[in-house]
Amino acid sequence: MNVIRIVLLAGCALIANSVLANTPDGATIAQQGNGHGVAPCMACHAPDGGGQAAAGFPRLAGLPQAYLRKQLDDFANGSRSNATMQPVAAGLGDAERDAVAAYYSRLSVPNTTPGAAPSGETAQLAQTLATRGRWSSGLPACEQCHGPGGIGVGDHFPPLVGQSSVYLGNELRAWQQGSRRNDPLQLMQTVANKLSDVDIAAISAWYAAQPAATTKELQP
Repeated sequence: MNVIRIVLLAGCALIANSVLANTPDGATIAQQGNGHGVAPCMACHAPDGGGQAAAGFPRLAGLPQAYLRKQLDDFANGSRSNATMQPVAAGLGDAERDAVAAYYSRLSVPNTTPGAAPSGETAQLAQTLATRGRWSSGLPACEQCHGPGGIGVGDHFPPLVGQSSVYLGNELRAWQQGSRRNDPLQLMQTVANKLSDVDIAAISAWYAAQPAATTKELQP
């Protein structure tokens, strides 16, 4: 009986080791790629997951895991169009997407310098759009979905703070143009189409100037 038990335990150990060996590692994919044509995520999103502000590559560190996984799926299926990200997402398998999303969700939000804050009438416009909206044109406040200060709410409304003005502006224009259409109930497409170029510039600069935070960091 002891011999049988030892054989069974050894077999279980071999199976477990085989499963572990075949389980993708998010950190490896982020830092080295997946070995099958997908480049390292850090090439665009930086080693700390903080992104590259000037180039419009977004922060991934600290974003919700389910949100990150959904974006990878949406890039792959074309409901979020981006020439750089579509082949990357399509080149990752299901388990690899899970691993990358989990890895970035666990990273701490980098301590980066916020962008330059708007001033004068631009700041007033941005704060109005962020906190009160413009109900004369049916435009709700940003914080009604993205939370106070734009810290994000749940898995569908990501943090706006901690992202660059270039990235935020690019995404608002993508919703306007229809190249991004992966939002719940087309909420962001409706919102974006009510914004002028002046509105987009103001609100993007305003959120980029706020200190980065995530909902999990603000919980007691």
